[in-house]
Amino acid sequence: MSAALIAAALAGAVAPTAHAAAPVPAPTPATAPAPDMDGVTAALNSAMANGAPGAMARYSGPDGVRSRTAGVRDRVSGAPMDIHARFRIGSVSKTFSSVVLLQLVDEGKLELDAPVDRYLPGLLPDDRITVRHLLTHRSGLADYTDAMFNQTVPGFEAVRNRVFGYQELVDLSLAEPRTTEPGAAYSYSNTNFVVVGMLIEKLTGRPVADAYERRVFKPLGLRQTSYVHPDTAIKGLHARGYLHPDEEGGALVDSTEQTVSWAQSAGAVISSPADLNTFTSALMRGRLLSPAMLDAMTTVTPTDTTNTRFYGLGLRRYDLTCGTRVYGHTGTVQGFYTYAFSTRDGRRSLSALANTSNHGAANTALSGTLEAAFCGKKPAAAKTTAPSARTADGAGRITRGATGYAAERDLAERF
Repeated sequence: MSAALIAAALAGAVAPTAHAAAPVPAPTPATAPAPDMDGVTAALNSAMANGAPGAMARYSGPDGVRSRTAGVRDRVSGAPMDIHARFRIGSVSKTFSSVVLLQLVDEGKLELDAPVDRYLPGLLPDDRITVRHLLTHRSGLADYTDAMFNQTVPGFEAVRNRVFGYQELVDLSLAEPRTTEPGAAYSYSNTNFVVVGMLIEKLTGRPVADAYERRVFKPLGLRQTSYVHPDTAIKGLHARGYLHPDEEGGALVDSTEQTVSWAQSAGAVISSPADLNTFTSALMRGRLLSPAMLDAMTTVTPTDTTNTRFYGLGLRRYDLTCGTRVYGHTGTVQGFYTYAFSTRDGRRSLSALANTSNHGAANTALSGTLEAAFCGKKPAAAKTTAPSARTADGAGRITRGATGYAAERDLAERF
């Protein structure tokens, strides 16, 4: 994509193909535990204790919607966190991009195992790199953000208002050594999904923003979800994001306004908890892809040695301690940590946010919302902290300050 979004969509494009609902595993309501919303609250409080000004989570299941909020969405005004607030979802954007590209595969416009250079001639120096390699982070293309954000705050300020073209970002990657041979190993890289954005625009003749809107946002009624690159503002009710500097005890940086041009189709979508619940649930229920393509997307391989974390086609799978498997994505963009996951049958979904980043302890704490929401209450002996009381609609809020600082950098899968 050029530095500015294409002003007008090209004529002659057709509406996305309707997809039959994919078969999903039979629901097991008798064995699905009720969400432990006290545990969700405890995880939000823990994220705050580890440096987040605020946090929130929204659970949707057969018995309805439950939500919790904690802390503030704006440190200056003191406005409390609001479950309806919008925010930057970071790499959860990758799943949106994957859905669009896989729809194009369904429509016969490209093949998963074809070389990327078939569709973008001369872009990559190795014609062994396939479309599938991009979506599974097995291309070996270096992640240009490692050097870009080696120093967190100076790196961010250098690109906060900058507008990149896709080719510029790919060139930054190609200037670095490749991490693996194509297909050899999982190595997370934003470059992969920059190239996915280029493929979407080449094959549709339209900007990524239009493809998201026509193929995902509008069909699912995601009214709080948008892709505004290169505009810098989050319109309407939103949470402000706060970036931790690398120096222990340093002042938080308000990172809310930025182009996110350094990420684009790898991480520039804005959404809300309700819309993310709708998106992950609809995806798992087969509303966006054919059965065969959804099966391909959810076919995963391990990403670490724990055998609890896996990656498919732009989609993570987490295996929780209770045996439940959830699918979705995590997101990190300056000032925001996000989790958006659903069970494979789409019946239960959870989205969670902490409005900070570059502070891994807060991210780890926020992940506790998944266990609490999908696995239910732990045995009483396992509880170590009594969560604060909350109302079912998230109206009760905590505004205690953050304490402590773990000197952690989010280097491995930062965005």
